[in-house]
Amino acid sequence: MAAVSLARPSARRPGKGVLVAGILVAWLVLWFVLRGLQTLSLGAAQLTGLHRWLNEVNDTIGANRDSNPVFLYFFNEIRLVVSEFATFVQSLIAQPAFDRPVPLLGWLGVVAVITWIAVAAGHWRAGLLAAAGFFFLGLQGLWQESMDTLALTLSAVIIALLFGIPLGIWAGLSDRFQRFITPVLDFMQTMPTFVYLAPLTLFFLIGPASATIATLIYAAPPAIRLTAHGIRSVQRETVEASDSLGSTAWQTLTKVLLPSAKRTIVLGINQTMMAALSMVTIAALIDAPGLGKTVVQALQTLDVGTAFNAGLAIVVMAIVLDRITTAAASAKKRHTPRWLLAAGGAGALVCAYLSYTYVWAAEFPDVEIGSAIAKAVSDATDWIQLNLAPVTNAIKDGVTLVLIDPLQSLLSESPWWLIGAVVVALSVVLGGLRAAIVSAVCLGLIIGTGLWQDSMITLASTLVATVIVMLLGVVIGVWMGRSERVDRVLRPLLDAGQVMPPFVYLVPFLALFSATRFTAIVAAIVYAAPPAIKITADGVRGVSATTVEASLASGSSAWQTITKVQLPMAKRALTLATNQGLIYVLSMVVVGGLVGAGALGYDVVAGFSQGQLYGKGLAAGLAIVLLGVLLDRLTQAAARRSA
Repeated sequence: MAAVSLARPSARRPGKGVLVAGILVAWLVLWFVLRGLQTLSLGAAQLTGLHRWLNEVNDTIGANRDSNPVFLYFFNEIRLVVSEFATFVQSLIAQPAFDRPVPLLGWLGVVAVITWIAVAAGHWRAGLLAAAGFFFLGLQGLWQESMDTLALTLSAVIIALLFGIPLGIWAGLSDRFQRFITPVLDFMQTMPTFVYLAPLTLFFLIGPASATIATLIYAAPPAIRLTAHGIRSVQRETVEASDSLGSTAWQTLTKVLLPSAKRTIVLGINQTMMAALSMVTIAALIDAPGLGKTVVQALQTLDVGTAFNAGLAIVVMAIVLDRITTAAASAKKRHTPRWLLAAGGAGALVCAYLSYTYVWAAEFPDVEIGSAIAKAVSDATDWIQLNLAPVTNAIKDGVTLVLIDPLQSLLSESPWWLIGAVVVALSVVLGGLRAAIVSAVCLGLIIGTGLWQDSMITLASTLVATVIVMLLGVVIGVWMGRSERVDRVLRPLLDAGQVMPPFVYLVPFLALFSATRFTAIVAAIVYAAPPAIKITADGVRGVSATTVEASLASGSSAWQTITKVQLPMAKRALTLATNQGLIYVLSMVVVGGLVGAGALGYDVVAGFSQGQLYGKGLAAGLAIVLLGVLLDRLTQAAARRSA
């Protein structure tokens, strides 16, 4: 007779979903009991010891900038070199140079040269777009501001490429350097753009030099990453053939690797230029000249018409620069006949000479439509606010009441130690022990900034925006992933959305919803949705066609195939989309501070404009970085564990 086992069957461990739900329910119960206790609140005008110490550091640096050897022979020299280079580039197209009443290259020369470059780099369509786009900048009455923006962008891009491409080559050739520089690039791209500004003004003062340095730091990572990727993507057989023919390492690099990686490197230049243009407009907060300053001043006075006109100019310039560099990287580029290029080059030189010699070719004609555009937009804004106020207010109040207020109350009115325990517990469940340690360290440092409650308010807005971003990402991403026709229609729109600088998103929503935290959240959603949608679409499309066909053959409906097959198998892509959505939303925090978002965004903006709040603004920037690191590392760890 067989022995009967008396051992009890092992109990099933609860799944992640059950554990997460249990943690959240326990949090809600404790919140009802403990709400309002130990929230570490700080008044708007209050400063902590850290804030006052940072103010003192700022004052000390300002007093000793011209005597301290570190500043005298290092930071001041860097600022001087960058400033001289940026001033030189500006003198070519933007600012008067050498006591002349006009730039060295006036409007006619700029239009002719940029048109010829577009034709030489791409094709005649790119040249036509460049000519029309730059002529439109003048018609808007923003030629000088546009050239200031272009000059700073070119200055930052040139310096970024001088460092970025060699570093990318090194990373492409060396595994050790690749492992070293990857986390550095991750950190640079995770950090929200505004956070670069405050520390740089501490060392390099405000002005074009700091703006250029901030821009090149922000814009360099794409060039480094894509250059390294291009070199590593060259087929091993090609490199081995070069080595077998006796080529030196330098010859292999210059004759094989770089030519083979040319298209990818040009794409890196494209991304660097787009990032630089985005950052230059944001750097208006540290007195960078150009279109960004016009937008900031208009937003501060709620002048939607002027902000729209300047934002439109930024979009036009971004589209032109994007199309030129994209055409240069295109594998299907149509080569222009040499004789036509030579004739075009000669014509561009003639136009440049005319713009150097004659005032009519240097100063854009006094014919502009910008004021008419601004007036039309202002009138439309007044009409919308007068006639659509019930609709827009209902949407704003509904989302605020149902989503924003409850989550903000939960985060800002919970005891700090309760939130810390919840975040660490969620980190253990979703990301593991390492993610929990990172979360605990970040939370501890956020407490150290003295801005805990502002951080929780910012976190609430970030989470609300991310939830809506992911709803859009799943709905539209699944639609795109299942239909090539929809993908072809929507993907160019999403690409264009990613090209536009963040300031531009604020203008239409400022007209619709006025200056509120809801406006900032909607702008962040529009900015963050494109990458989340594209990642989700790529994940859904990556599900094996055989698996989908098997699901349909077994009688599953389209809804069942999506929910039971495609989304579960694209879980890693969904987690990565959430990661990118969070990071993009968080990068809009300070931008939202310009239109009523409050909390950390307002603290950073106030730190730029009010000297006594500089230390608090710097601490707020650090808190934003810490939130970004916490959310980024947690979602990345969750993505790895779900793979």
